[in-house]
Amino acid sequence: MIGTTPQPPATSSWFRTVRAHPSAVLLVVQLLGIIVYPFLGSAPVGRAVFSTFALVVLVIAVMAIRLTPALSWVAALIGVPVVVLTICEAALPDNTDIALWSAVFHAVFYFYTAYALIRYMFSDNVVTTDEVFATGATFTVLAWAFAYVYAATQLVWPDSFNAAVNTADPRSWTELLFLSVTTLTSTGLSDIAPIRPHARSFVMIEQIAGMLYLALVVARIMALLSARAARLGVSHEELRAEASILDPSDDPTGGSEPDGAPS
Repeated sequence: MIGTTPQPPATSSWFRTVRAHPSAVLLVVQLLGIIVYPFLGSAPVGRAVFSTFALVVLVIAVMAIRLTPALSWVAALIGVPVVVLTICEAALPDNTDIALWSAVFHAVFYFYTAYALIRYMFSDNVVTTDEVFATGATFTVLAWAFAYVYAATQLVWPDSFNAAVNTADPRSWTELLFLSVTTLTSTGLSDIAPIRPHARSFVMIEQIAGMLYLALVVARIMALLSARAARLGVSHEELRAEASILDPSDDPTGGSEPDGAPS
C-alpha cells in the first residue's frame, strides 16, 4: 500500500531485542533451568538433556560477556574446554574425572561471567534496562558457580554434604544448586548441610559473597539515584533561570525592581 512504512520481520525484531538485552535472556534461561532440572532426573538421558541445556546457557553467557567491557578472548579461552567437557560428560556420565574437570571449568567460567557482568554494571553512570537485568543475572550466575564448586568438592572429598534423605548418596545437581541459592540468599532453608571442612569453607565464602554483593548493588543504586537527582536539580534550576530571562513574569519577583531602587 502506498505511503505505508514496511515493518521489519518479527524474527529480526526478536533478534535485536535479544541482542540488546543479553543479561535479561541469561536471567530468564537460568530461572527456566531451575524449573526444568527436576524433570530431568538422574538417568543418562536426563543428564544428556541437562548437558545440552547447559550448552545453551553457556552460549548466552558468552553473548553477555562479549557485550561487556570484559575481554572476549578470555571468555573463549575458558569456554572452549567447558563445551568439550560438557559434551564428554554427556557421552560418559559415569566418568568421575571428566565430571570433576567439567565442574571446575564450569565454576571458573561462571565466576568470570559474574566478574564481566559486574564490570558491565559499573562501566558508566547511566542505568540501562539490560544493566538492571544484569543485577539479577549476576546473582544467578554466582549461584551456578558455587553449585559447580560444590559438585567438584563432593567428587574430591566424598561425603562432604549431608541431607535429610539418602544421607549416604552424593548430592544431585538440583540439591547442590538449591544449597547454593539458599546460601547466597542467606535464607537458611536448605536441608543440605556441609559436614567436611572444605565444604564448610566454600559455603562460608558463598555466604560472605552474598552479603558483599547485596551491599555492592545497594551502594551502586543509591549512588546513581543521588547523581540523577543532583543532575535533575541542576537542570530544573537552569530551566527556571532561562525562563525568567525570556519571560520576566515567571520571575518570583515579578520583574519589579527592589524597593528603594531609583526609577
